[in-house]
Amino acid sequence: GPWTPEEDELLSNYINKEGEGRWRTLPKRAGLLRCGKSCRLRWMNYLRPSVKRGQIAPDEEDLILRLHRLLGNRWSLIAGRIPGRTDNEIKNYWNTHLSKKLISQGIDPRTHKPLNPQQLSPSPPTLKPSPSSSSSMAKRNNPPSPLPVHVFNANKQNDYYDGSNEDHQGMIMNNDHYQQQQDHEDDGFSSFLNSLINEDDDALVSNLGLSQGWESTPFDQPK
Repeated sequence: GPWTPEEDELLSNYINKEGEGRWRTLPKRAGLLRCGKSCRLRWMNYLRPSVKRGQIAPDEEDLILRLHRLLGNRWSLIAGRIPGRTDNEIKNYWNTHLSKKLISQGIDPRTHKPLNPQQLSPSPPTLKPSPSSSSSMAKRNNPPSPLPVHVFNANKQNDYYDGSNEDHQGMIMNNDHYQQQQDHEDDGFSSFLNSLINEDDDALVSNLGLSQGWESTPFDQPK
């Protein structure tokens, strides 16, 4: 709880008689039900005769600003260069007055440099397309050329036959030729798919950062 006037008097009388220090055993010797840290802070921040009372003067404020520019939030070091002021008092004054004053003047209280509106609301960075996305875009804009007509229609001119001479043997020959043509078309389409798959594999290898000499390791066959 808050310190009472009676406790302040006990602490002041004891320190004036015995001096500062030995804060751990001081409360018991002084007849106080406080911890050593509480006694030390009460003495250093309020009861010391050298502690200055009242508002911080303009020259003290200017000194705090200059010291903070050099030392940052090292309040004990700043207080050591301003006679009569405690680190806790200077810290509170900075947070409640000086930092807000600097912001109102367009100055960053952390760096003591002018605030940049672009730094407060930066525009989103422009993303550069990766090589893989560029290649994918190129594929969409430039689709693969259709297979040459001769791949699917090789020897198509020989597919026609004279209907007047149609017989069982002719049907067998035509069926064999049709099957060969289908096999040829399937081979051409398979080559086309393989080319697309190879392109996708190259893009995958590029995205994974693998070298061109990368080869997939076959899975272990079950024994």
